[in-house]
Amino acid sequence: MGKIKVTKVKSAINRTQNQKRILEALGLKKIGQTIEHDASPSILGMVNKVSHLVSVEEMS
Repeated sequence: MGKIKVTKVKSAINRTQNQKRILEALGLKKIGQTIEHDASPSILGMVNKVSHLVSVEEMS
């Protein structure tokens, strides 16, 4: 499995509670914060749910 960098680029204000919890589970609190995760199916599913709030880069 590869690794991905997930960066929060938009605020979670006026988003559903589910989306806020997903961001928290990913470890993202502040805008501009970057976290590295393994590209597992569960992480990719969470990133897909909040794709409009984050940017994703694939690490080699």
